[in-house]
Amino acid sequence: MRDTSHTGTTAGRARSRSSRLSIVLALSASALLSVVGPAHAGPAKDPLPADIPDYQAALDAVKSTAVRNAVCRFLRTPLPTGTGGPVQSIPDTAEPCRGLPTFTIKDPLALNEITPGFVAGTARPLPTEAIKLTQLVSSLSATVDGRTATVMLAPTRGGGWHLAAVRDGDSDAAYAGKATLGTLVFTEPQIRGWYQLRLNTVEPLNDQAREGLNGQVSVSLADYQQLVKARYADKLPGSEYDTTGYSSGFGPQREDDGGVSASTPLLVGGSGAALALVSGTVVLRRHRRASTD
Repeated sequence: MRDTSHTGTTAGRARSRSSRLSIVLALSASALLSVVGPAHAGPAKDPLPADIPDYQAALDAVKSTAVRNAVCRFLRTPLPTGTGGPVQSIPDTAEPCRGLPTFTIKDPLALNEITPGFVAGTARPLPTEAIKLTQLVSSLSATVDGRTATVMLAPTRGGGWHLAAVRDGDSDAAYAGKATLGTLVFTEPQIRGWYQLRLNTVEPLNDQAREGLNGQVSVSLADYQQLVKARYADKLPGSEYDTTGYSSGFGPQREDDGGVSASTPLLVGGSGAALALVSGTVVLRRHRRASTD
């Protein structure tokens, strides 16, 4: 009888420990999913992503004629060569998409970045405090005359989304699309590093991220915070690094009430070219690479 009781007690304790562990894992996953949401949205009739506010407005933007025309003007213009060259104006034609191969703009995906508080060390190493949604990215359904492009949407004051830029290449959307149920994909824009967050473990997705983790295959979110704090604590908003337009990975930006004819920033990111609308004029420029030196 004593042996039977002891066996039952041991099994009960094991079940209790297992139950507590399941609760902890469920709570951790819930905290992460409150940031992550679905990896992407399907057609508009499907449930919209909970992690992206005003997602219907984002869908409307990327499907709009104005954004499509901006993409077509970008695709029609030869990319500039070299770096640091002058801004190149793009003629505003009446039907910029005429004669181009057929393409569609895919549904937007979340572009998440590390937060200033996380970099400064004032935010806790938790997914909800370390990562924030900054922009949306949409790639094209097909290459157009051998070129790919990414539509960048920025939040509009008061709600909604507007066109920020059209960028050469589709790597941003490709990496953003790697988010899965229970994981979060984010970027460290200063080095163009892309990472995947699994609960509290950071894993690199590209060479820049692997270099950013000093070659490690994964680190804890707390350890990653120490790495970025060492790299950028002196480059936060208000610093000289920030005032030259590098701190968050973008050039100087003036928030506007929206519309594709609004003043929006030129995107900084490696040697890729980006189209932006500046005071209603479409321009194309190859920007200098963001540096951490």
